[in-house]
Order: sequence, then structure tokens, then C-alpha cells
Amino acid sequence: MSETGNRLRKLLESPNFDPQNYVKQLSQQSDGDRDLQEHRQKIQTLADETAQNLKKNVYKNYRQFIETAKEISFLESEMYQLSHILTEQKSIMESITQALLSTDKDETSKEMQAAFPKETEDLKQRTLTSLLEKVEGAKNIMDTPGRHLVYNGDLVEFDVDNMSPIQKAHAFLMNDCLLIATWLPNRRGTVKYKYNALYDLESFAVVNVKDNPPMKDMFKILMFPDSRIFQVENSKVKKEWLEILDETKKKKASQDKHKKEEEVPTSPVRAEVSNNPFDVDDDEPADAEECVDLSLEWIQELPEDLDVCIAQRDFEGAVDLLDKLNEYLKDQPATQTVKELKAKVDERVRQLTEVLVFELSPDRSLRGGPKATRRAVSQLIRLGQSTKACELFLKNRAAAVQTAIRQLRIEGATLLYIHKLCNIFFTSLLETAKEFETDFAGNTGCYSAFVVWSRSAMTMFVDAFSKQVFDSKESLSTAAECVKVAKEHCQQLTEIGLDQTFTLQSLLVKDVKAALLSYKDIIIEATKHRNSEEMWRRMNLMTPEALTKLKDEMRSCGISFQQYTGDDCWVNLSYTIVAFTKQMMSFLEEGLKLYFPELHMVLLESLREIILVAVQHVDYSLRCEQDPEKKAFVLQNATFLHDTVLPVVERRFEEGVGKPAKQLRDLRKSTRPVRINPESTTSLV
Repeated sequence: MSETGNRLRKLLESPNFDPQNYVKQLSQQSDGDRDLQEHRQKIQTLADETAQNLKKNVYKNYRQFIETAKEISFLESEMYQLSHILTEQKSIMESITQALLSTDKDETSKEMQAAFPKETEDLKQRTLTSLLEKVEGAKNIMDTPGRHLVYNGDLVEFDVDNMSPIQKAHAFLMNDCLLIATWLPNRRGTVKYKYNALYDLESFAVVNVKDNPPMKDMFKILMFPDSRIFQVENSKVKKEWLEILDETKKKKASQDKHKKEEEVPTSPVRAEVSNNPFDVDDDEPADAEECVDLSLEWIQELPEDLDVCIAQRDFEGAVDLLDKLNEYLKDQPATQTVKELKAKVDERVRQLTEVLVFELSPDRSLRGGPKATRRAVSQLIRLGQSTKACELFLKNRAAAVQTAIRQLRIEGATLLYIHKLCNIFFTSLLETAKEFETDFAGNTGCYSAFVVWSRSAMTMFVDAFSKQVFDSKESLSTAAECVKVAKEHCQQLTEIGLDQTFTLQSLLVKDVKAALLSYKDIIIEATKHRNSEEMWRRMNLMTPEALTKLKDEMRSCGISFQQYTGDDCWVNLSYTIVAFTKQMMSFLEEGLKLYFPELHMVLLESLREIILVAVQHVDYSLRCEQDPEKKAFVLQNATFLHDTVLPVVERRFEEGVGKPAKQLRDLRKSTRPVRINPESTTSLV
């Protein structure tokens, strides 16, 4: 930029710049119109340079913005993972604290019961009685001696079929049964609830319902043949319900077992004591206790070591410790101390399984691809949870594929979008298949699950494919190219022995059929419209270039066209017949690209209907035309249609599908030009 331009720029950028004074001074200093024009040109040049620099800066900053956005996205993902880790560690610490508190509470409760058994029992009875006074129709529940309240809380019952809320309820868990009461809309005094159902603890099972927002914090009660679903306030309350229900059911089962053992009469034969000093009881439990040595340091510290491994996410170390324990206890008798140890270890196994399941949940980051799940999958398989590992792995990959398809931007040409869609989907499917084969090599029973999953994934792909290709009413040529691309990508799966071509065809056949029939109707309407304006005149292409182009188009379709052209730009055929031939051959080629065995008759009948429109028009013209010259020209067009076009259509169809086109052959034979008499018309039969 010149020195004058720099001075002008500084002047305009000055904060004290006044446009009116500047123009006024400039007018006074200028000698005439020429000076003002030159100054105007300088300002315009400066404005153009400023706009160009601004545009460059915008592009430069735009690239920086994209890079910054990517870094922010990566950082967000890492923070998301870190948040999950912290949440997980917090939940582990809370569970440990809760376990310690519950242990202290149980010990205090036991001490109170041992010191004041009667007072404790009376307190429980009074608590239950005061609560049941609020339930209408529940007076006789307290008739059972020894019955007391364990836990209670508000619930919301949901319909099992459509997961819609039914009613508010309140549950009373007692030491031998579960009472469900519903809320009264019109309360009467202290009565708040109405008796609904009473279940013995042995008559039902409790199942955790997996959270699926907005349906969360639910559990299911199974009573053959019915079931009921309840929702609680939050996940903490849900956990308390599940744990207390399970613990109460176990206590009830243990008490019933002890009662039965006490009621069994002692056999007098067993009460006899042998006087033979050489008789040895092989099933003496004391000897069995001495057979298992659990005083080893690593066994004593095993539960704590498992807790540390789970907290530090050392899943491999935790499973190694479990394998070591199982190997040590493999041939050992199941003594009471062994059972107690296994009970402690089983609780850690449950926690470890929950953590591994969370690692495979779709809520986790999906950026790592299929290999990112290998660690959790392999440890679940080692824990004997291969079926669960297979299910979670496939759900994880389904979520990843769905996310990738959803994030794909729909921009530009449809064919370009389909190329990107096929590349993303089939590459993900191939990687998932290879990773599945690696992870579940020793579990052949899981392969059927992968085949079912691949079909559901293909359904997801076809939904996105059809929405973009067929629902948007793209041309038949574009649809044919898109289907061809999908078929080619589908062939990649044969590398691993998975052929999804039939699945792809069966899912696309409905949309492809509709597209063929729709385009057939368009061609028929266009042909009828041209037939209505037919003048039976030779076609004049005006320029040699246009004639050459038409010859090339006919040659590419496989039609011999040379005998119908001369040295000039005239073509000895009607415009209607030439346009019909081009449209007909284009439909045939696109139809062959879209061809499935299920669409054989659809394509064949469509071709037959299109040909009949042209044949009937020529037949009608031959019968009605009175001018001998025009009759001869119509006959020439009929001969071209019958002897040149129809054989090419028949041959190309048979080459494309590998089957004879009997309907087209019969149509050609039935429309052979027949001379009625030498001097008059020639008609098509």
C-alpha cells in the first residue's frame, strides 16, 4: 500500500474522525471534480483491501475455531470419563460406608435384643400397629404372632405393558410378608391408604429393572403368572429396597429351615452310640474343618485386596485373585468357613461385575472403537459371564454405529452422502465383526447373537439410506447408483464369512419396487404426451455436433443407428420414437442396477407396459394415416422399433439378469409388421 493510502487508513481509523468535517475539508481543498474522483477511488481501494483482509482473517480464525472445537470435544470426553470414574469411586466409598454402618446397626440391634428382648419385640409391634392403623382393611394382619415391620416407603406403580403410571402406592415390608396399599384420594381421619395385596416372601421374586430414561429407579415383583412394576424416589432408595428385600427373604428362608430341622423327630437308631472303638465316622465335620487351611495370609487379605483392585480399576488383578482362590478351593470340601469366605468373595464378584457392565454401557465414551471394549469383555468372560459380555458388547457397538450415522451431515449431493454413509457403516460393521471374533473365539454359541445383531444394524442402515434416497424422491439414476454403492460395500463382509447381501436386498425391495413403478408411470405419461403431439416428421438436429452426440448415445445403448442418418443433420426417424428409445434404454439400464431376484417380474412387466404404449401408438397411426408418404415414414419408424430396439432390449435384459425374457420375446413376435397389401397401409398386429 502507498504512503498516501497509509495516511488515509490512519485518518479513518482515528477515534476522533468526523466524516462530515472530513468531507467538508476535502471539498474546500479540492480543485475540481477530478480530485474528488481520485480521492473516492483511493477510499474505494482502501475499502476493498480492508474487506479482503477481513475475509482472510475470518477464514483463518474459522480454521482455528474448528481446531479449538475439536480440542474442546476431546477435553469434554476426557472430563466425562473422569467424572464417571470419580462418581464410581464415590459410589464404592458410599457402599463401603453403608456396609460398615449397617454392620454396626445390626450389632447394636442384636445387643439390644439380647439385653431387652421383650421390650424390642414390643417396640416393633407398636410401630407396625401404628402404621397399619393408616391402612383401610388391614386390621387382621397383626393377628400373626411375631410379625413386625422391617421397611416401608412410597411407590408409584406402572403398567407392565405400556410403562404408564397407574397409581400411587405404599409398601410395608414385614419379616414374613409384603403388604401393598394404595393411596386414598379422599382421606378419612388418620386413614391414608387402602389394602391392595399381601404377598408371602416365598411367593414372589424381586428383579431389578434397568434404567432407561425417563423410566428409571424401578424394580419388578414377579408372582407367577403375574408381575408388577414399582418406581421409587431415587436410585439410593431403590438400592435400599432391593438389598432389604433380599436380606429379609434370606432371613425368612433360614428361619423356616431351622424350624423344619427342629420339627424332624430324632431317629432312635441314630441315637445309639457304638461301643466299637474301631468305628470311625468318615463324615465328622471337625475333621473336614481341619482339611481346609484358610489361615494363609493372601486368603485372609483377599476380600480387601479385591476391594482395592476394584477401586483402582485393576480388573485383571481382581480376576487373577479370584482364579487363584478357585484353583485353591477346587478339590476342598465345602465347610462352614469356606462358605463364609465364598459369601464375602461373591459380594466382591457382584461389585466387579457391575463395574464391568458399566464399562460396556452405551453411556460411556464411544470414541475408542470396538477395541476399547476388549478389556471389560475379556474379564467378564473370565468371570463366566460370556452371555452378558456378548449382549453388552453388541449393545455398545449398536449405539456407536447409531451415533456415527446420526452425526453424519446431510450436505451436498445424495450420492456423496451415500458414499460416506456406506463407508462409516460397513467399516464399523467389519471392525465389530473382527473384534467379536477375537473376543469370543472360544464361545461359538455367541455367534448366532452376532448374526441377529448384524441384521438389526443393517435395518438401522437401510432406514437412513432409504430416508435420503427414496423418501427425498431422487431420480432413478441416482437411486440406482446409490444401491450399487451399497451392494459393493456389502461385499466387503464376505471377507469374514458374513454375507448380508440378501438382508440388504430384502430390506430395500419395497422401496426399489416403488421407485421402479413410479418411474415407469412417469415414462408412460411422457410418452403419451409426446404421442398426442406427434406430427410424423423427420428429426432435424440442426448441427453436426448434435447428430454426432445422438449417434454416440445410441451406440452406448447398443442400438445400430447409422442407416437412419445421412450426411446432413437430418434423422429419418420421428422425434417421438427417438426420445422413447433413449428413455426406454435408460430405464432398462437403471433397472438392471436396481435388480433383485424378487423384482424380476416387476421390471419385466414395467418394460412390457412401456413398450406397449409406443407399439399401440404406431399401430394406431398406421391404421389412420391417409397420406402415403407419412404412412411410409410411420412404417420406417415401426420397423426401427421392432427390428432394432426390441431385440436390443430383450438381449440386454437377459444378459443383465441371466434369465430369458419370454414376455418380451412374445411381445416382439406379436407386433411384427405385416403388409396388408402392396399399395396400401402396413399395420402392426
